[in-house]
Amino acid sequence: MSEQHKGTHWLVGLAAFIIIIAGLKAASQIVVPLMLSVFIAIVCAPAMSSLRRRGLPTWLSILLVVFVILIGISSLALLVGASLDEFSNQLPNYKKRFAEEMSNVIAMINNLGLNISYDQVKGYIDPSALMQMVANALRGLGSALTNFILVVMIVIFILFEAVELPKKLSLAVTDASNSIEWFESFINSVNRYLVIKTLVSILTGVLITIWLWVLGVDFPILWGVCAFLLNFVPNIGSIIAAVPAMLLAFVQLGSLSAGLTGAGFLVVNLIVGNMIEPRYMGKGLGLSTLVVFLSLLLWGWVFGPIGMLLSIPLTIIMKLAFEANPKMHWLAIMIDSATDDSKR
Repeated sequence: MSEQHKGTHWLVGLAAFIIIIAGLKAASQIVVPLMLSVFIAIVCAPAMSSLRRRGLPTWLSILLVVFVILIGISSLALLVGASLDEFSNQLPNYKKRFAEEMSNVIAMINNLGLNISYDQVKGYIDPSALMQMVANALRGLGSALTNFILVVMIVIFILFEAVELPKKLSLAVTDASNSIEWFESFINSVNRYLVIKTLVSILTGVLITIWLWVLGVDFPILWGVCAFLLNFVPNIGSIIAAVPAMLLAFVQLGSLSAGLTGAGFLVVNLIVGNMIEPRYMGKGLGLSTLVVFLSLLLWGWVFGPIGMLLSIPLTIIMKLAFEANPKMHWLAIMIDSATDDSKR
């Protein structure tokens, strides 16, 4: 292929990528519930398969799995919704308390010989704006769940289709055995990643909730949910989750409790993220920090809060697909966090 043809090939690929992204953004009201449904269906598929292996009919297995989903998400939505309303009502009080606490901290700093005024600090730090941003992001997630009935219906149809998919592939594809083997390998990798990541994120959220409840920080469930959701974002997710909780602990209980809150986040993420998760996940699913950041920006811009939360699972799925295709394997290497020769 000549250099001119190569350049044209890359230009056409870039143009196609831009058109696809623009189309996804324009159709986000349809695509977001679909993405959420696929995510939930993949996480629930092992439970459905386990029930079917125990002799339960397909329809009953799906019904039981969907019932558990309904109970779990509905309970969580009620708890988070109530906490969000109360949190929004308390924001003016927290702003006043922040001014008082910052005045005390600045007075201590000035006693050391520095000359800083609260008005100078106030121009750079506005905790109420940050906490309001967190509340708005969670409300964005809640608005996506308003299509809950649509999401549940799509999940049911996906789970029914998953049962018949191998048969359809064997009829539709000429070289059925290789295609089914590749597809099953890819689906198993995606399924393993999402299930383990979800369980690890639940553990993180529960531990953070318990720690904040012990410290006496307001709305521990709300911050536990934030820790659960942001655990899907490697490298920077735990930092983003810790900042609003530490600010609230500082405003409500003082600097010592803020430090203990940060220490709790650090210990939980060190244990869960560096010891438990790698043991079950393996080290082959890492993404470079730049790719993580760009994924957050891109999918967050296209799909909003749901896009940010699902950006890393989406990118991991793309990486697994690249690894399974020899022609695209170089892309999997480029977005990987590791540079081992074994990946070549």
